Parts: sequence; C-alpha cells; structure tokens
Amino acid sequence: MHIETPPSEKPYDKPEGERRGLVIVNTGDGKGKSTAAFGLALRAHGRGKTVKIFQFMKVPTARFGEHRMFDKLGIPIVGLGDGFSWKSQDLEHSAQLAREGWAKAKAAIQSGEYFMVVLDEFTYPLIYGWMEPAGGVEEVVQTLFDRPSHVHVVITGRRCPPEIIELAETVTEMTKIKHAFNIGIPAQRGIED
Repeated sequence: MHIETPPSEKPYDKPEGERRGLVIVNTGDGKGKSTAAFGLALRAHGRGKTVKIFQFMKVPTARFGEHRMFDKLGIPIVGLGDGFSWKSQDLEHSAQLAREGWAKAKAAIQSGEYFMVVLDEFTYPLIYGWMEPAGGVEEVVQTLFDRPSHVHVVITGRRCPPEIIELAETVTEMTKIKHAFNIGIPAQRGIED
C-alpha cells in the first residue's frame, strides 16, 4: 500500500457553468451500476425532488429490496420487462415490453414533472436491437438531447452505446476486479437484488 499525504489545497477550481439536468451513465462489467443509480435517486428524494425509476428487465411484480424500500419512501419504481433474456419464453414479447416501456419512460422524461428519471438496465434493450422499430438509439439520443433542461436522466447497464456515452455529461465504468459469483458464491438477497 502506498501512503499519501492528504491534499492541503482544493484540487479543483469551482466550475463557472450553469446548473442543469445531466445525463449520467453507469456502465461496465463491475457490480454497482444500479446501486449507484438508486443512491442518486435517494439523494434527490432526500432533497425533496421528484424521482421516477423504470427497470427495463425486471417484471412489474418484482419485490426485490429496492422495490420494498422505494415503496416505503414513496418513490415510484416500475418494472417494465419479463426478466433477463435467458429466462424469457418469448424474446419478441420481451422486445415489445421494452418498446412499450421506453414509450412510458420517454413520456416521463419529456413531461418535465421529474427532477430525475432512472432508466435501469436500459442498455440491454438497446444493444439487443429491441428498440430499433421504435427509432433505436437515435430516438433515445434525440429524446435525451431535447429533454427539459432541468431533468436528470440516469442510465445503467453493460456496454452502453457510444452515442449515449458521447451525449452524457457523466459516465462511470464499473470495472470488475473480483466477484464472489466467480468463486462459486451464489447471489445473495440484500446484496445482488
């Protein structure tokens, strides 16, 4: 381990730009993409801001830990999918659900009613080509570009399309160093759900 001296001066200058809505992307193969997005949602809610979360792969009846907590806090979280693709019985149905979900998320973004809209696991419908009949990544980029200036949009999922990365103001790539799953430890409630 390398010991560092704590900085004695602020390591940056205060930005001079205006405050406005951001596009924030959490991508990569490491754990924590959704967790980080949910942390932002909690932070915004704690400041009295309106938040809505759309989960593109979770089923509407999902009751994972985040659903239980967000329900208690009054933060709407909407499951739009039918589970991950390897669990799907009909991929065309999964694609249709993704397109219908995008229409709902797009309306929420465009409405200007929300300070933050989270599009959890949204990269998957994009990279699987499920959004192509609905305008594909180009429509998503245009929607993000044209959104009301105060609306923050947080997108999670692996392999985020470069067009969205280019548009986003903040992009974090989670890098997997180690994961318990790779040494035979199964997913655990309260950690992976």
